[in-house]
Amino acid sequence: MPHRTAVVTGATAGIGAAFARRLAADSYDVVLVARDGDRLRRQAGTLAAEHGVSVTPLPADLTTEDGVASVADRFAGGPVDLLVNSAGFSLNRSFLRTDPQAEERLLRLNVHAVLRLTQAALPGMVERRRGGVINVSSVSGFAAVMPGSTYPATKAWVTSFSESVALAVRRYGVRVVALCPGYVRTEFHQRAGVDTSRIPDWLWLDADRVAAAGLRALARGDPVRVVDWRYRLAVGAIRFTPRRLVRAASRDTRGRIDGDRR
Repeated sequence: MPHRTAVVTGATAGIGAAFARRLAADSYDVVLVARDGDRLRRQAGTLAAEHGVSVTPLPADLTTEDGVASVADRFAGGPVDLLVNSAGFSLNRSFLRTDPQAEERLLRLNVHAVLRLTQAALPGMVERRRGGVINVSSVSGFAAVMPGSTYPATKAWVTSFSESVALAVRRYGVRVVALCPGYVRTEFHQRAGVDTSRIPDWLWLDADRVAAAGLRALARGDPVRVVDWRYRLAVGAIRFTPRRLVRAASRDTRGRIDGDRR
């Protein structure tokens, strides 16, 4: 099997960690990117010992220019076959009560880092006529279903961007996928201060299943993949329902937001 290398952002938890596990098990050498250097190094040691591959921790804060640049530089340091942009976060306050600095951090991670790292990865892949990018988006990006949250807007951008770039690079044998899960059992909501106790169990997805769906979509060349038939039905309904009705039915599906009370 030819030597393959993957770069995974947001690699210490949730969907990013699931991708890292799956790729290491599939004999990829993996570059793990996240802010927590100690946690990265522990994870790298575990994956290397379990799967006999090279696992490199690359601590970086992707909300900063220096952090993004340090990861972008990795693509000049040797061939990378797969980039997984999984790092992202949501805010625990609505737009009416958040601050500009928090919103800018959200945009830098969810949008700017995805753009910059995809742009850094693609030239080498196009030149080699192989490679892929998986950008983790969300079903929330298909409509303004979370009033007061700018998170869905960032994910709408990720989906549209990924689909557009996929069309541009497919002639070169390179694939780009926007992976759109719904609710996934990870640390994401806890970190955002979101109480998810009212979300029914049947809506939750498993992170390993989401990662597997992303890799299948990449293999098939699907530019956009909504994970799970239930969410595909929901997205189909959103797309074909008149926008005024979608707006009328929209509510903050995040549940109660800690500290977000008047």
